[in-house]
Amino acid sequence: MTSEILETKNMVVKCNGGGGVLGHPVVFLNLGTEGKVVCPYCSKCFVKTYSTKAGTKTKGLRRAS
Repeated sequence: MTSEILETKNMVVKCNGGGGVLGHPVVFLNLGTEGKVVCPYCSKCFVKTYSTKAGTKTKGLRRAS
């Protein structure tokens, strides 16, 4: 289960778990073709956003029906 979902415009993100010295080692994660990745240390989920004429959309997350 993921603890937090963070939106980003980048394809590569840096995660240190937050919390300063209480976090985890810095890791760089690639969002890949799916547009999302989960940090193996802290389970934060990073999701790619992209802009359209209608506004900002999030790739990788589905809306609940």
